[in-house]
Amino acid sequence: MTTADLAASAVQPVALDAPRKRRPKLGETWWRHLVAILACIVSLFPIWFVAMAALNRDQSVSATGWLPLHFTLHNIGDLLHNNVKDTGSGSIIDAPFLHWLLNTLIISLGTAVATILISALAAYAFSRFRFRGRRFGMLALLLVQMFPQILLVVAIYLIVLNTGQIFGFLGQDQFTALVVVYLGGAMGVNTWLMKGFFDSIPKELDESARVDGATAGQIFWGVVLPLALPILAVVGLWSFIATMNEFAIASAILVTTHHFTLPVGMRGFIDQEYGQRWGFFAAGALMAAIPAAALFMWLQRFIVSGLSQGAVKG
Repeated sequence: MTTADLAASAVQPVALDAPRKRRPKLGETWWRHLVAILACIVSLFPIWFVAMAALNRDQSVSATGWLPLHFTLHNIGDLLHNNVKDTGSGSIIDAPFLHWLLNTLIISLGTAVATILISALAAYAFSRFRFRGRRFGMLALLLVQMFPQILLVVAIYLIVLNTGQIFGFLGQDQFTALVVVYLGGAMGVNTWLMKGFFDSIPKELDESARVDGATAGQIFWGVVLPLALPILAVVGLWSFIATMNEFAIASAILVTTHHFTLPVGMRGFIDQEYGQRWGFFAAGALMAAIPAAALFMWLQRFIVSGLSQGAVKG
């Protein structure tokens, strides 16, 4: 090794190990653990209470405590096998829970997919194009959300009833009619949320694709939409859960027992028609939460990034 090499090696900075961050002791952060434990208890208490009601033989909420007095799995088994009996006559009640669950999944998934497509197309137009009435259109979408849904039930019922006389698939007791009604409110907050996310995607990507000869449709489907997967997952999850929980409009359109959704069908367990069967209602509520929880777990990697990036620019 020459003298020059030794001098060069002598002047090179020596890499020092960065000091490790001291791990806080339990005595310094005990209150954080206490707050976290209390938050978990408050969050899990309703689920625990519903689970105990589902596992209790007594069909009463007042008899449900921290543990079921009379443990049983018959509420879940009878509900899955449509073996719910009337408290008075002992006859089997027509309560096809699995049909209701399948109907709800079909309607919710169809509404979620269509909501994503409609909101994405509208948000892309508002984000990338400049046209007359753009600001008024976005403001109108926001103002429509001010009116509560209960005000629209009578009007929606009359429209569906009259439309069904011409187009049968859009009439009463049809899944397609219910999905179309739900899509009427798809272009609201979802469009604003997607527009904020689309604004955060550099427009230089569009220009680069346009130079390569891509059309507006090819840019939307091949460039922008794959980059917007986080916000698509968020909007789809919100739409899916909201559709699963919706009761007012579904109860006005669906009239046949085997066409009911879960909220409409399960309401019979807690009114006088089925004799206040709270055990079956709680068991159905627990099983109905499984699809939403599974979808949330599958899409959770997109949710945080979708919410944070979509709120950067408006």
